[in-house]
Amino acid sequence: MKQNKHLILLAFLFFVLSASSEVKMPRIFSSNMVLQQGIEIPVWGWASANEKITVILTKTASREDSLTGAKVSMTSIVASAKTKTGENGKWMIKLPAQNYGGPFTLRIKGENTITFDNVMIGEVWVCSGQSNMEWSLRNTNNAEEEIKTATHPNIRLFTVPKRVEQSPKDDLEGGEWLECSPKTIPTFSAVAYLFGRELSDKLNVPIGLIHTSWGGTVAETWTSEQTIKNDPDLNEPLAKLQALDLDTYREEKIASLKKILGGEIPEKDLGMQNGKAVWAAPDFDDKDWGTIPTPGLWEEQGYTDIDGIAWYRTVVNLTADQIKKDLTLHLAKIDDSDIAFVNGSKVGQSLQYNTDRIYPVKKEYLKPGRNVISIRVEDTGGGGGIYGDARELYLTDGENQINIVGNWKFKISKATIGSFNIGPNSYPTLLYNGMINALIPYAIKGAIWYQGESNAGRAMQYRRVFKNLITDWRTHWGQGDFPFLYVSLANFRQPVDLPSESQWAELREAQTMTLRLPNTGMAMAIDIGEADDIHPRNKQDVGKRLALNAFKIAYQMDVVNSGPIYQSVEFADGKAIITFSETGTGLVAKDKYGYVNAFSLAGADRKFYWAKAKIIDGNKVEVSCHEVKNPVAVRFAWADNPDDLNLYNNEGLPAVPFRTDDWPGVTK
Repeated sequence: MKQNKHLILLAFLFFVLSASSEVKMPRIFSSNMVLQQGIEIPVWGWASANEKITVILTKTASREDSLTGAKVSMTSIVASAKTKTGENGKWMIKLPAQNYGGPFTLRIKGENTITFDNVMIGEVWVCSGQSNMEWSLRNTNNAEEEIKTATHPNIRLFTVPKRVEQSPKDDLEGGEWLECSPKTIPTFSAVAYLFGRELSDKLNVPIGLIHTSWGGTVAETWTSEQTIKNDPDLNEPLAKLQALDLDTYREEKIASLKKILGGEIPEKDLGMQNGKAVWAAPDFDDKDWGTIPTPGLWEEQGYTDIDGIAWYRTVVNLTADQIKKDLTLHLAKIDDSDIAFVNGSKVGQSLQYNTDRIYPVKKEYLKPGRNVISIRVEDTGGGGGIYGDARELYLTDGENQINIVGNWKFKISKATIGSFNIGPNSYPTLLYNGMINALIPYAIKGAIWYQGESNAGRAMQYRRVFKNLITDWRTHWGQGDFPFLYVSLANFRQPVDLPSESQWAELREAQTMTLRLPNTGMAMAIDIGEADDIHPRNKQDVGKRLALNAFKIAYQMDVVNSGPIYQSVEFADGKAIITFSETGTGLVAKDKYGYVNAFSLAGADRKFYWAKAKIIDGNKVEVSCHEVKNPVAVRFAWADNPDDLNLYNNEGLPAVPFRTDDWPGVTK
């Protein structure tokens, strides 16, 4: 018996030692990857302590045998390097810089051998930010055609899995490099792909796109501890994160949710049973349900941090005359998806959280007297529920409206376990730890960034936070001031009648100030947004304008990459003369009258009025206003949505919003 125990123990030790000796590579390395051209290529991983590691990059070519005429494959070593792991089992080598080309094979040899095939040498870009970077190609303009024509084997795609972490992680939880094709591209970042396609078309080299983004996130969650600990606003929440016991946090969160839900946390949607909408039945007894003001996100009305499925019910009394013809049900917007029922009959279903719900209701579904509207809502993260403009919540016959705003019956039928964990914005550093750190020091050309919406309420702070993020990434990557290109916020919300303050304008100002950092570029989207949609579908122009910045900054091409930028102002004779830089071959007003819109003037009283403006030179604009006799300040496109902006350069790029004053804004 003792002998058997010893044999078992020896076998176990042999297994452990064998397993620990195997070379393991980070997930950012896989077949189909692109390695950066023109600089040393870091390759790293893990093995047992003091293990010898060899990295070999090879290329196989075919030639014709001169005697037999048969095709012969020949493999040559392009680069190789050797090292030994440290006591902690970590190792890293740097292959010498390589020229464009491929396919290559990368082999890593230790006690075992790992082989990556179809490897290309090209241009690698990190693509990060919040939902406008995350926005998939299948949801853009001309999506069907874009997907159908997306066969680009030399564009390679890598998507970093979403992950929140308390401390920096050395590896990702998943992900692999894929060739770009109609099969792999639909759910990939539209901005990243369209940017990469522009590079591929112009440069004719392999392009690698590492997509790492998360909708609704703030900049500081993408920044490392080393930077955040020195920030006067953010060091305290960082300290709280580092002191947090996640097990205790989870237990407290579950206890809180149980209290909110009045008992146990539902794990199964009882409203749907065997494919039948039980809770939509007009005779279903909902007297024990709570009520909720509708419209309004449920997180803002007591159901904090709950993701999952909820049901809404309300009663509408209709007359015999009102049901003589079909009606239309307007439900404003619903986050994220919904199924709508009237008297138990399904009338509509939507999957996108930012679109208006407008569903036809057949007259045969209706009856005189009591009618029940039931909505099943699923929220996968962030805000949840029926929300939007209360004026868009009604039934109509096309002429008359029946208001359905008010307290609806409400019940959470399923709470998702994921909602018990820390969210990506709960503390700084969480996404740097989980979605950026593991990419470093993979060799890259640069980064593109589309984010800022979630920081707009703290735009003054963003002046510091955004610059710090860029510097932070550059410091950790150790590649110097690599190109960092970003998108200025698109126009959004309804235009205003009179000049006013704007959080989004202040955020754009912070983004413009960030151009003071070396090797930064900004792509304008001020003219391609949508008033009612924070996610404009025109991602094609965003990709093109980012690419122009890449051509200029990263590849030193002679192109115009920016719209006109404010340079100086001179006040004289009741007028303001604005001088612009980045005017390309000259300023142009995009309308037949030649007048420039979106300018406002203020005097010493700091009250702004709309102004008249006209181009008076290739790089100057004259601004005047009857209401302001002695102007002291000028603003241009200073609004969430300056929808009448028409000042461009001849190259078709819009002027950058600005102000000449430094008066306190709404985010100070």
